Amino acid sequence: MTSESIHPISHIAIIMDGNGRWASINGLSRNKGHEKGTENIQSIVQRVSELKIKFLTIFAFSTENWNRPKLEVSTLMNLLFDSINKQLDYLISENIRVIHLGEKSSLPSHLQKAIYKCEQATKNNTGLTLSVALNYGGRTEILNSIIKILSTNPSPNQITFKNIEENLYTSGIPDPDLIIRTGGEKRISNFLLWQSAYSEYFFSDLLWPDFTSKDLDNAIDTYFSRQRRFGKV
Repeated sequence: MTSESIHPISHIAIIMDGNGRWASINGLSRNKGHEKGTENIQSIVQRVSELKIKFLTIFAFSTENWNRPKLEVSTLMNLLFDSINKQLDYLISENIRVIHLGEKSSLPSHLQKAIYKCEQATKNNTGLTLSVALNYGGRTEILNSIIKILSTNPSPNQITFKNIEENLYTSGIPDPDLIIRTGGEKRISNFLLWQSAYSEYFFSDLLWPDFTSKDLDNAIDTYFSRQRRFGKV
């Protein structure tokens, strides 16, 4: 591998898939699978921070996930609320900044408050930026960006890529270099549709609760073995 083929990673994004199947394989309820998957996040966050990668985005709950059984959705919301509160001291001590990607207004009020508290408490941290995509959909993000632009009454033919990017949830965050999906599926599920135009993908057959920091290192090694040409020769 030549030095020309090495591209430093500034942003990793992860589609954390397989909690329910992990629970089924282990004879547990789906809720226990989500609980185990949530517990796994900290070790991955810690490893990304150790590697001095500046941005990590995790896909926690999509706009389509509202179609799941009401009890499962309710349990997920409470699990996310508990996780935010339990991890806040750790995030502060590790100099990690947390930001939310998605629409807050549809989330339960107690979860909205927890997200706001976490964002405010970590906003001045200068280490890893952890973006949590919660009630997030890529198509909705792009649509909302265009609506915001048009609300200022510009001429449609004057809209630029930069205009759209500045009005995305991820404004100010570089596009992901590497997107990892666990669980064996090979699709992007409406995740970072605009931002992933030139991302490298790594698909793992491991279910999310079984995905370790060593597996993350393996995905990164695979990334460094590739050549990113961005349309060039």
